Amino acid sequence: MKLITQISRILVGALFIFSGLIKLNDPMGFSFKLHDYFAPDVLNLPFLIDYTLPMALFIVILEVILGMALLLGKWRDLTAWLLLLMIVFFTFLTFYSAYFNKVTDCGCFGDAIPLTPWESFGKDVVLTVLIVLIFLNRQYIKPLFKPMTQTGILALSLLGCIYLGYHVLNHLPLKDFRAYAEGKSIIEGMKSAEELGLEPPKYATIYTLENATTGEQMEVDSERYVDEEWWKKSDWKILSDLTESKKLSEGYEPPVHDFVIDLNGEEVTEQVLNADRIFLLVAYRLEKSEGEAYAALNEFALAAAAQEIPFIGLTASLPSVIAEKSQAWQTRFSWATMDETTLKTIVRANPGIVLLEKGVIVKKWHWQDLPSFENLAQTLN
Repeated sequence: MKLITQISRILVGALFIFSGLIKLNDPMGFSFKLHDYFAPDVLNLPFLIDYTLPMALFIVILEVILGMALLLGKWRDLTAWLLLLMIVFFTFLTFYSAYFNKVTDCGCFGDAIPLTPWESFGKDVVLTVLIVLIFLNRQYIKPLFKPMTQTGILALSLLGCIYLGYHVLNHLPLKDFRAYAEGKSIIEGMKSAEELGLEPPKYATIYTLENATTGEQMEVDSERYVDEEWWKKSDWKILSDLTESKKLSEGYEPPVHDFVIDLNGEEVTEQVLNADRIFLLVAYRLEKSEGEAYAALNEFALAAAAQEIPFIGLTASLPSVIAEKSQAWQTRFSWATMDETTLKTIVRANPGIVLLEKGVIVKKWHWQDLPSFENLAQTLN
C-alpha cells in the first residue's frame, strides 16, 4: 500500500500541476467555461457570473500549489483534505454536465486537450480513486526536503503563478491552442467533412411521443419514426419541447464555426476573408471593453485607412450600445456584429486586434501590445 500511495501521489501531483498550468496559460478561457456552468440553464448561479475571472485564477493557482504540496509532502493533512474536496466537487460537476449534456467541454485542460463530458467524468473518477487512496494512506507521505526549503519552493511557485496569470491577462496566452491561432487559415477551418473527404459525425433526432388516450410516453429516433410511420398513428403526438438531438458516432467537425460577420444588415464574411489584408478589432462586449484603448486604436485605424487597408470592429453588443460607445470613444471605423462565443475564441482580449491576409491569421495583439502603424508597416512591406 505504501508503494501504491507513492505512485498515486506522483500521478495526482503531476496531473494537478499540468492541468493548472495549462489553464493558467489562458485563465480568461477558463473563466468563460465557468460562466457556462453558472448559466441559468446549467447550475443557475447567476450571482457568480461577475466573479468568474477571479475564481478561475484562484482555482488554477490552487491546482498548481496543491500539486506541488503533494509532491513535496508539505501540509500533508490539509493538502489531502483540499484535494479530496476539490475532486468530489469537480466529479459532481462533470457528471452533471455529461448526464444532462449541458457543457460540452469541461475545460479541464483548456483548449490544449479537449475532452468530451463523459471523458471528463471518467478522468475525474480515476482521480477520485487515486486521491481517496492518498487520503486514507496519507501517513505514508513524507516531506522531501526540510521545511524551509519546501516553503521556499511553494512561495516561488505561487509567485510564478501570479506573474504568469498577470502576464497573459495583460497580453495574450503564451501558447494559443485554438482554431484562431496565428498561422491558421479561417477558410480552411470552416471547411466541412464532406469538402475534406472525411467522415462527419452522425446524429439522430430523438422524439418523445405521448399517447393521448393512456398518457404513456416513449422515445423514438427519427429513423424509426419514418420507417414505422408513426405520424399516421393519431393517438400519438410529438412533445416538441422534449425533442433532442443525439450524437450516434464521432467524426470530423470544422473547428471554425459561427464565423459570420454582419455589417449594417449585410453579411460581409466572404469579403473579409478574401481581403488581401484587413485589421479586425475584436471586442466581444463593448460594455466590458477597455475604453482607454480606443484613442490609440482610432489613430491606428486612420493610419490603416490612409494605406487603404480596411479596419473594422467586431462585437456582439446591441446596436444601441454600439451607438453609445462609438460616440463616447469617437471611433473612426465601422462596427460589425458577430457571435459572442466566436469573438471570445478569436482573441483573449477586449479589445484585441487581428491581422488577416486572405483569411489567414497573420498576427494577433492584446490592445496594450499593438505597435504603432508606422513600425508595423515596416515589417509588413
